[in-house]
Order: sequence, then structure tokens, then C-alpha cells
Amino acid sequence: MTAVTRDVLALLPEGLSGRAADRAADRGADRAADRPLIGRVEEQRVLAGLVAGVQEGLSGVLVLVGEPGTGKTRLLDEAATGCPDVRVARIVGVESEAHLGFAALHRLLRPWSSRIESLPTPQRDALRSAFGQVAAVAADRYLVGMAALTLLADAASVQPLLCVVEDVQWLDRESAEALAFVARRLHAEAVGLLFAIRPRSDGLALFDGLPVMTVSGLPVRDARRLLSTSAAGRLDDAVAAKIVTGTGGNPLALIELARTLTAEQLSGRAPLPSPLPVGRLLETHFLQQIQALPADTRTLLLVVAAAPPGDQSLLWRAAGHLGIAASAADTALSAGVLTHHGSLDFRHPLIRSAVYRGADAVERRSVHAALAAVSDPDRDRDRRAWHRAHATIGLDEEVAAELERASEHARSRGGHAEQAAFLSRAAELTPDVRDEAARLVAAAQAYVMVGDSAAARKMLGRAELGLDRPVLRARARQIRATAELYLGQVAATPAILLEAAESIADQDPRLSRKMMFEALQVALITYDHSVGVTPQGLARAVLASPAMESTESTFSDLLLNAYATRIAVGHRPAVPLLRGALEALHTDGSLAEDGLPLAVVSMFASEDVWDDEGGWRAWKRLEAFDRENGALGALRTTLMVGSMWELRAGRFSAAGALQDELADLSSMIGQPSSGDIQRIELLAWSGREAETRALAAAARAGSTAGLVDFAGNSLAVLELSLGRYAEALACVLPSFEADRPGTGTRSLHEIVEAGVRSGDHVAAKAALTRLEERALAAGTAWGLGLLTRCTALMVDDEHAERLYQESIELLGHTRITTEVARSHLLFGEWLLRHKRRSDARFELRTAYEMFTGMGAAAFAERARAELSATGEHPRKRTAPDADALTPREKQIATFAASGATNSEIAARLFLSTSTIEYHLNKIFRKLDITSRRKLAPLLEGASRPA
Repeated sequence: MTAVTRDVLALLPEGLSGRAADRAADRGADRAADRPLIGRVEEQRVLAGLVAGVQEGLSGVLVLVGEPGTGKTRLLDEAATGCPDVRVARIVGVESEAHLGFAALHRLLRPWSSRIESLPTPQRDALRSAFGQVAAVAADRYLVGMAALTLLADAASVQPLLCVVEDVQWLDRESAEALAFVARRLHAEAVGLLFAIRPRSDGLALFDGLPVMTVSGLPVRDARRLLSTSAAGRLDDAVAAKIVTGTGGNPLALIELARTLTAEQLSGRAPLPSPLPVGRLLETHFLQQIQALPADTRTLLLVVAAAPPGDQSLLWRAAGHLGIAASAADTALSAGVLTHHGSLDFRHPLIRSAVYRGADAVERRSVHAALAAVSDPDRDRDRRAWHRAHATIGLDEEVAAELERASEHARSRGGHAEQAAFLSRAAELTPDVRDEAARLVAAAQAYVMVGDSAAARKMLGRAELGLDRPVLRARARQIRATAELYLGQVAATPAILLEAAESIADQDPRLSRKMMFEALQVALITYDHSVGVTPQGLARAVLASPAMESTESTFSDLLLNAYATRIAVGHRPAVPLLRGALEALHTDGSLAEDGLPLAVVSMFASEDVWDDEGGWRAWKRLEAFDRENGALGALRTTLMVGSMWELRAGRFSAAGALQDELADLSSMIGQPSSGDIQRIELLAWSGREAETRALAAAARAGSTAGLVDFAGNSLAVLELSLGRYAEALACVLPSFEADRPGTGTRSLHEIVEAGVRSGDHVAAKAALTRLEERALAAGTAWGLGLLTRCTALMVDDEHAERLYQESIELLGHTRITTEVARSHLLFGEWLLRHKRRSDARFELRTAYEMFTGMGAAAFAERARAELSATGEHPRKRTAPDADALTPREKQIATFAASGATNSEIAARLFLSTSTIEYHLNKIFRKLDITSRRKLAPLLEGASRPA
């Protein structure tokens, strides 16, 4: 007996016969041998290249997509066995566990469970919560993904690692999302990720954007060679051609036919079966083999199919509960249906599917009942509840209640897809119509959390008859509105939410206010495009609602009242409310990103009252909150707002780094990106005319009102920098007339400058009047600095000089460096027109140096031209070598230059420290530096015009 045989025998359960054990061991030894793979030369080359990269310290990802039987498993076997110095971790998706959140991820990471405690605290808590090891607040699913990335990268630092995941279509959604997240963040960790999935699977969309290799049937020559080497007897050429054509070269179909066809059929003396077993028909083919086995063996196979892979103890306890002896496995082992490589499993994943789907409903319920009976009610309560539900037919409140409790446990772990599945099944088992409706509404909420709006709407449709309680009916409407929002049906959302809020204002004021806040958030974006209620009507309804009489107010409540006042009453009475709401954001312990991202409404509030300090602090609080809680969906918007604040501070490189992170984040979490639309303002300030105009045109075509205003304002900045004043005015007049919160106020100073310079003093005076009223009410240095500058533009007399100087001084106390530079520019131009060339030279030189330092190319050129008129001719600056860095390298270099450690940069960018080290080495080589201290000077000038 060989050493391999002894190892396999040691793993067999007691009761397996010696001959069956020997056969299992022989197959194990045979499979371990390096048998040649026929064909697949290009596929093997790609896989070998990926593994070679892993061995050299890089990372790689590949998704193998193919119909059942096309050889995905065989290719993965080849990759896994061809790298002896690489550790291989392998799992297979199981259909019966597809609704158990994080089950597959837990199986994959089990070998490194002892390392979880050493993870950064947020990641550790998220992963332990996901695995049900601690009772904690549910962490965002992306924090779980980050924890998995850190754990795998840490393991690979000891030995290169290859993770192989088969039958991805049967993974639970939470695990699939986490692994897709990991796949998008890998770069230089010595980790390889190989996935195998069937085409047209629901889970395939989660892996969009990752490298894909399609595995189809073998070419005719290779297919005939495989068929002939697999057949025991003579193979007729005509029969071979017919089989190859009929199977489309499907390797598994060819091998199975070679094994099961009679000698007469292979030699052409008897007809072939029709249709040939290919694709999903292979399941029928395997099922026919299984049905020929003894009853106890078939039942044991069903237990193996329904039990979690690798949990041999549970499997044999369930078999014992059903009265099945371990020797029942003998026949399946002898027939080649089962193998025993460390644990009892199927020879091919497709056989598992055939066994489970082909079983009688009574048999399935019996097996699930056995698995439920032997599952630990404390350690495996979710799995136990799920098996009990599958073992139940008809209505059963006890089982439904247990499932509902399990759904709460799933929710607490962040397993929202699992929660939705549990609640949906619980509703099916619920006798009471009202309780059924409540569970269906809760299921709909869970489906919305995972982005499955279609499933949410289906749940709400089923709940309709039982929605006779006002609060439950209102919650259903709220969920429906959110689902419609995610499906792009934005216009009707405010009206749906307002109706729901009004129906429960007396019964549940807190929930009513939450719904009204969500309605107002959407209305601020859609504004005049809203259907069913105008923003003014919505605001008036909010202020009149009895739900607003509460004495305990959260940040959201304060902001709701402030915006409603701003829209329905006016700007002046809203100023203290808006500033108070921004201040409350820093102390509100109930802060939660559970609706539309808060960064946008806080940005609008700060711009409406020119509160740069409050707006900046609000952004930093939200950024920290989103990062700490892994709220990556909200973080995308928070980063966009952050880039605006960095832009206004004159830090264009930092603004660009945040924009790059935003785009990267969208790709990482599989969310659609708006392209470069969010970059319009940065491009406009940078003087990149063609790109700005193209993006502005795209943004203004069919976009929401808020984005149209944003694009118009950005385009006005570009036109002003180019001296095209009439065109600038045309860009922002619509925003002035609409006067939407945030966007209406931010354009006032642009209108004054454009109106004065283009000769439209009526427009300039109207804007100045509104600016004066609001800036004085706000009383901030930002607003007052713009007011004094615009007043100077209008008076153009001996008082203008003092006003310009006041503007520079006031704005100098703010974070809005771009406007300080513009005040210097306008003052210098005024001095030059008044023949004070020496004084003008100082202001224009200051403006030129400021704009050049920022990277505001067009404004810098405008300042340079005016400065030349004073007799001074500044040289154009040369861009430093930092412009040679990639966007990712610029991101990392920017953070490193600010003093962040590798670990801090990795946490911020959701990368591994290995990847950060890899990029920093490349950055240092490109810039020919050896110290981080030398990064800052290079980056400060990287965006200056060449």
C-alpha cells in the first residue's frame, strides 16, 4: 500500500469497506498524478502566466465562464496542481447553501481564522460579525471584503496563495460580493483568484470588469482525440464525428459517453441515444446513473448534496439520524459518483446539482429535517432554521418565527441577501395574513439593501392584501419609493414618500420625519422635474406636519426643517437653521448613511450660507464616518464633495486624487460610474476647454436639475477664465432664475462679474442685490468677501480700491483660495485700467503665481497677459516629473506626501499594504527620489501648466 493510499484511508469514516476504500485511494492517487490535458493550449498558457505572476509576488484574477462540462474544473485542477510552491485554497459553491450569508467566504478563510484577531479593528469586527462570532452592529459588506483581502494578503506574505472558487453561481451573494471586492483590489500580494461560473448566471454581473476567459467545447481534432483515448473499445470514425458534432466538443459529455456507450454503439453497430447528454442534459445523464444505485446510497448522496462541504461530522450525524450506515457510500465510490480526497464529495460539481434537483420532494424534506435535527441550535442556528424551513410543507408559524429570528441574526451580521431569503420563506410559511405582510415588507427592505429592486417590488406586491396597518403600509410605500429610485424612476419618489410620511405623522413621528427628509433630498436633486408634488408644496407640507413638533431633533431633522424653511419661506430665516444643522453634524451620535448620501445636502447647505468652515468640517466628519463604517456607496459622493473643497482651497492635485479614488471606488464596488462628469469643475478651473465643454454638454442633456446647475456654473468659470463674459452669463442665468438651494447662491458672484464685463448691468445688479441680502444675513467671511468684490466691480470708482482690498482680506481668512486669487486678478486689472502699473504689477503677479501654483491654467494665462501689459514678462513654468505618474500612483504619492503611513494609505484606498509598497517603489524610481519628504514639492507643481 502506498503512502498516498494510507493517507486517504486515514480520512475515511469507520464503516467503509476495505475494497471501496482501496478504490477511493487508488482514484486519489490517480487524480494526483500529472495526467496530460488534451488541447486547451491557450487556456493553459493564460493560467500558467497567472500562477507564475503569483509566484513572483504579483497577483492575478481570472473568471472562467463556460457551460456545464466544458472543462472548467479540469483547467482549475491543472492550475492548482502545477504550482507546488504555491498554497492552494479551494471551495465549491453549494446550491443548498446559496442563501446562507457569508457561508462560502467562511469556508475559504477557515484555514486562517486564527489570524482574524490581528486584523485592524474595523475589519476584525466586521469579519467576526459576518461570521456570527460576535453580536455587533452590522458592518458594511465592503469592510468584510477588505478584511478578507487583508487576511489573504497576510497569508500570502508567508507563502504565495492561489484561491480557486468553483460553481460561483451557487455562492451566497454576500460571499460573492466580498470575493469580487477582493478581486478588484489585488495587485501585488502574491495572491491568485480563479473563479468558475456558468454563463447567464445571476451572480455573473458581480464580476463585471474582471478578466474573463470563456471555456467552450474543444476543437474537432482535440475532441476526437479525447473521445478516442476515453473509449475502451473500437471507435468508428462516423460515430466519433457524430458524437463530437452532437456534443459540441463538450469534454465531460465526450468522456461520459465514452464510458457509458456500449461497444456496439461505439463501433456503429447500434444507434446512439438521442439527444446526446450535453450542457444541462448532463444532469439527466448523471441522474440516470444515480437512480441505478441502492436506495440508502441515493439518500446518502442527497445528504452529501445538501450538507455544507467539508463538514463531515454533520454529514455522518445526519446519515445516522436517517438510519444510513457509512457502508452505503461503497457503491457510490465504486461507481465513481463519489470520491474521497480528505472528505466525501462528488466526482464532478454537476453531479451534486443532479442529485439535489433530481430528488423527490419528500426525500429532500426528509434529508433537510435530518440536517436540521443534528445541527447545533446555538452555533448553527441560521443553517438549522433554513433546513427546517426546507423540511416543512404548508403553513407553520413556529418554523416561520424561527426563520424570522434567524433573519435578524443575518441582518446583524450584514447578511442582507440571507435576511431577504429567510424572510421571504418565512412569509410563505406564515398562517396570519397580517404577519405575512409584515415579513414580506421586511424582506422587501432587505432586497433593497442588496440592490435587488425587482425582488423588492415582488415582495411588496405579495404583501398588498395584508397592509391594513398604517405604519406598515407607510413603510411599504417608503421601500417602494426607494426601489423606484434605484431603478431610475426618480421624479415620482418625493410624492410617494410624502404621502407615506403624512399617513403616520401622528403615530410614528420619527419615521415620518425620516421619510420627509428622504423626499426632500430627492427633490433637491430633481427639483422642477418632480412629479406629484412641487418642491415648494413639499416644503410647506413638511413645515405643517405634526411630526415636526418633536423636541428631540437629529442632524437630519434639523436639516429637514432648514431646507423646508429655505424653500417655503425664504433664505434669510433659513440661514441660522442651515448653520445650526451643519454644526449639529459634528455631534450627532445617530449619524447614519442609510438613505441618499448626506454629503450632497451638507454641501448645498454650506454653499447656501457661504459657510466654508462648517462645510469643510461636515465633509471631513462624513468622510471619516463612511471610511470607518465601510459605507462605500455613500463614500463615492463624499469623495466628490471633498474634491470640490480641495479645489476651492487651490489644491488641484488633491482634488484630482479624490476624483481618481472616486472612479476607482465605483469600479471596485461594481457600481456604474458617471464617467468624468463629476470632474467638470476641476477641468474648468484647470483650463481644459475641450474636455470641459464636452462633459458639460453631456451633463446638461437630460440630467437632474442639480447636475445641470453644476455643469452650467463650471462652464461659466471656464468662460470667465477665457474672457468670454457674455457666454459665461448665459451659462448661469438659468440657475439664478431657478434659485435652487445651494446652486442658486453659488452662481451670484459669477453673474455680477460676467454681467459687468459683458455690459449687462441689469443682470449684474439683480445678482448683486440678492448677494447683498444673503451675504449680510450669513455674515461669513466667504460671503462678505465675494460681496465686497462684486460691489467693487459695480461701483468702479474711488471706493473700488478699498472694496477690493477688503475682499482680499476677508477671503484670506477662508479656505476658498481660488477666490482670493480671483480678487487679486480683478483688483490688478482695475489698477491697470486706472494707469497704476506698478501697483497693478504686484496684484497681477500675486494672482499669476497663485493660479500657476494651483494649476488653473486659463486664469493663469489671463493674469500673465495682464501682467505683460505692465511691462513684466513672467516665464511659463515647466511641469515636473510627477506628471509621469499614473492616476493610482498620484493618489498614493499624495497621501504619502501628507505623512500617511503605508497602513493608513492602504486603509484609505482599500488596498493591501503590499500593493502600496509596490507602487511607492515605482513612484520613487520614476521621480528619482529616495525619501517621502521629497514628494510634496514635486506634487505641488505637478498640475501647473507647462
